[in-house]
Amino acid sequence: MRLSEHTYRTISTIAGPLLFVEKVQAARIGEVVRVVMPDGRSTDAEVLEIDGETVLVEVYGTTQGVDIEKTTVTFTDAIKKVPLSPDIVGRIFNGSFVPKDGAPLFIPEKWMPLTGSPMNPAARARPADFIETGITAIDGLNTLVRGQKLPIFSCAGLPSKEVVAFILRNARLAQADRSFVVVFAALGLTFHEYSFYQRVLDEMRTGFVAFVNMADEPVMERLLAPRFALTVAEYLAFEKNMDVLVIITDMTNYCDALREISTAREELPGRRGYPGYMYSDLASLYERAGRIRDRVGSVTMLPVVTMPEDDITHPIPDLTGYITEGQIVLSRELHQKGVSPPIDVLPSLSRLMQKGIGEGRTRADHRNTANHLYKYYAKGRDLRRLEAIVGRDGMTKADLPMLDFADAFEQEIIGQGPARRTVQESLDAGLVLMKKFSLEVS
Repeated sequence: MRLSEHTYRTISTIAGPLLFVEKVQAARIGEVVRVVMPDGRSTDAEVLEIDGETVLVEVYGTTQGVDIEKTTVTFTDAIKKVPLSPDIVGRIFNGSFVPKDGAPLFIPEKWMPLTGSPMNPAARARPADFIETGITAIDGLNTLVRGQKLPIFSCAGLPSKEVVAFILRNARLAQADRSFVVVFAALGLTFHEYSFYQRVLDEMRTGFVAFVNMADEPVMERLLAPRFALTVAEYLAFEKNMDVLVIITDMTNYCDALREISTAREELPGRRGYPGYMYSDLASLYERAGRIRDRVGSVTMLPVVTMPEDDITHPIPDLTGYITEGQIVLSRELHQKGVSPPIDVLPSLSRLMQKGIGEGRTRADHRNTANHLYKYYAKGRDLRRLEAIVGRDGMTKADLPMLDFADAFEQEIIGQGPARRTVQESLDAGLVLMKKFSLEVS
């Protein structure tokens, strides 16, 4: 039954978070829809697909309580927008942008579209300058650069949340006169994980904006939370001239939510059951990081990806690697050795490292020191395979120091424990270790 020009009671089918509304006279893709239950409760939704007079609507919350005959659907002729204000810093929200910290919602200064404004490639500025995380394996060997997107590849059971917490507490810009803020999006958290991150955010008190989606909350919120986070990041960066670091954990939960929605829509599945458009969907998130010419601020991104079955060729890390500019890889072998953080520097890579290091940024000898540490550690790791065959006694005297160097490198350089290191301290530690083994740094 049609109630007015934009309001209908013509729901024909309910499939999970999806509603099929028939006899709709006018609608557009991405339009915000208001769904009102018979008991007066309401929730927002979005138009996904239009087939003649039948419109597919995706509900942001739960469809529990929706009655086909009594639920009204109102098409608002507007797109989803995000309320924004400088007062958002220090706040925690859920995946629907409802305050989760007990404080009332701020008074918006402006509203911006949830999908953001596409960044003109010609207006992009090259990522530059250095963001210090306090982790030697990143700052010294795989440097994070302002405007970069650098994913962290983890595996089930590895301490990715401890690494994220460390970066949340310790990330900062080299330039002390610049405004810096962390935007944190946590997707599909268990109660234990939420308690862990809540303690970290309580310690920080300010300098962050957080969006938290719990595992038992509507799956659609898992898709919305990172978009809210990135819209906030773009506002703080390009409207308020801040440098913003966006941390999203875990993109695997995001992609699983995408697959769940795709299955409900009965779409043809791609690799491993994920939708064929997952690449473009991930790109719509990752490509929102960057710098714009003649703008002071920047958006830098650190998405966390837990690789299913420890498989780096799985569609999620595989597609993420295509879009982003390198990867930080956590190692199960190093974790079993007690190395913390267990970052394997050999498969790790920061493609933009050269844009953020050197004289005037970190230190003149940064590149040379990192190259030599890589060279000696790679040689020591390679010799371990020979040691497994012939034993330590069967190796030459020249090879033994390299084996010992690899062990010391893992324990003393990578395995820094809970202590924060500046980039200067990280490079000095590497030089001291090479000097200890009488290795040349030409």
